[in-house]
Amino acid sequence: MGLHMNTFEAIEARRAVKHFDSDYVIPEAEQKKLFELALQSPTSFNIQHWRIVQVKDKALRQQIQAAAWGQEQVTKASMLLFVCANIKAWQTPEKYWRNAPQEVQNMLVPMIKPFYEGKEQLQRDEAMRSVGILAQTLMLAAKGMGYDSCPMIGFDANKVAELIALPQDHAIGLMLTIGKAVKPAWPKPGQLALSEVLSIDRFQ
Repeated sequence: MGLHMNTFEAIEARRAVKHFDSDYVIPEAEQKKLFELALQSPTSFNIQHWRIVQVKDKALRQQIQAAAWGQEQVTKASMLLFVCANIKAWQTPEKYWRNAPQEVQNMLVPMIKPFYEGKEQLQRDEAMRSVGILAQTLMLAAKGMGYDSCPMIGFDANKVAELIALPQDHAIGLMLTIGKAVKPAWPKPGQLALSEVLSIDRFQ
């Protein structure tokens, strides 16, 4: 897979790219590596809420593009992904700790259900946290391999849920395109100063 840029370079170089080379195909081995790296993302209680739908079918991509205001990256990028979450993943805690020492299982597994039970906002927030972390891992891994990406929420979520057969108790976190850029992103339109973002001890 050749040389990869370091983490700092990937973070600084990652941008939301809108225009991709429609002829470029990311090799299967690199796609697999991207997914393997994404699965290293952390999740609360190791619940691993994420579920990824990779859309390869060209006709389905066309339908999704129509539900995404015609945005060209939907059909032109090498990879089109929906990073989704199983909001009820917390209901099966045993499988996330099956390889842990028994004393760790005995301590952690009984904590999970009571933590989430009856707290629907927390369940959804937790799932979206997991989606966001996995998506950023994918984008940085892609950048490190020399590819660009675009995280997207500009689509009709209900229509897309129908098109990808989203199961009950699942939610779409975002759509993500990955491929070879043919045009750079716009210059950064206006970054907040660190002083506007960072407070020490309490909000200033």
